[in-house]
Amino acid sequence: MGNISFGSFEINSNILEAIEKLGFKKPSEVQEKVIPLILAGKDVIVKSETGSGKTASYGIPICQKIIIEEKKPQALILTPTRELAIQVKEDISNIGRFDKIRCEAIYGKQPMSLQIRELKQRIHVVAGTPGRIQDHITRGTIDLSEIKYLVIDEADKMFNMGFIDQVEDILKKLPRNRVTALFSATMDYEIETLIENYMVNPVNVDISDENLTVDKIEQHYYRASLNEKFSLLLKVLYKENPDSLILFCNTKEAVDDLTLKLKDLGYPVRSIHGGMEQKDRISAMKAFKRGEFPILAATDVASRGIDIEDISHIINYDVPMEKESYVHRIGRTGRAGRGGTAISLVFSWEFKFLQQIEEYIGLKIEE
Repeated sequence: MGNISFGSFEINSNILEAIEKLGFKKPSEVQEKVIPLILAGKDVIVKSETGSGKTASYGIPICQKIIIEEKKPQALILTPTRELAIQVKEDISNIGRFDKIRCEAIYGKQPMSLQIRELKQRIHVVAGTPGRIQDHITRGTIDLSEIKYLVIDEADKMFNMGFIDQVEDILKKLPRNRVTALFSATMDYEIETLIENYMVNPVNVDISDENLTVDKIEQHYYRASLNEKFSLLLKVLYKENPDSLILFCNTKEAVDDLTLKLKDLGYPVRSIHGGMEQKDRISAMKAFKRGEFPILAATDVASRGIDIEDISHIINYDVPMEKESYVHRIGRTGRAGRGGTAISLVFSWEFKFLQQIEEYIGLKIEE
């Protein structure tokens, strides 16, 4: 990492003040590479994991380039999930807050009438899921004629969830003269095709390896038999006394069960998983972010949209069956170059997953 500061980019003092207030000290690797490219009007393909600070890497240059007086949206950010759309809306509203930049999140399961009313106002940036954006295009309730920036965020997830046709339909309706940025953890054939057809001489930025350098995070595991796992967890909690902790389980049933047991013992804990109502997940997320309670029990699904800087500990109550999930989970701590602690509670048949994880990260996890 160079000695680049946010002041080295061509961004205005309002944005600099906003990001300083948000606690950004120095650009992360993705920000250092991507911000100048988007400011220069280049198309970019960014291979990066979630949580590398990517929203700001496109949010900052987009906020810089927005023409405040223009009534029609100038940037469209496509996201695979509502959680991410909401997250992006918050991040961009924060970055552009002193410039009064308005960003709206548009997604399914929210009344159409409400969104149509919102879209009639002056909105600078729209973040949304492909299905709902496409709905608005069909109804003629969103005007994309002034879009200068398109971001396809977490493209790989978008395709895994079957949104590729919708994304392509939207791309066909956008002005040709625009900057396109595509973010993805993996690059498959479908993404390559999309790049070939809809991007102009894109610059490749690859920082996906950065996330496997999980060496800043202290990792260890404890052996546990199934019936003593919970009492082991209590000992670990006592020993570590975490400031903020995410407890990962593999199923929503396990999350609910664990949350109840901890609550019974008086621990301040809440949970998020895919079986919950959207609004409950979001409110739990926000309260956790604000530090209203220190322990969050979560499944991988629900953890996807978590972007919180200061989590001190991660505990894998269940070892994830996919090695990528492990990196994703523990990447929730040790953000922005800080250290963090990741602990896994492992019982006999989970050891094979642990070995796969060790091979994948190229690191022995201490017992």
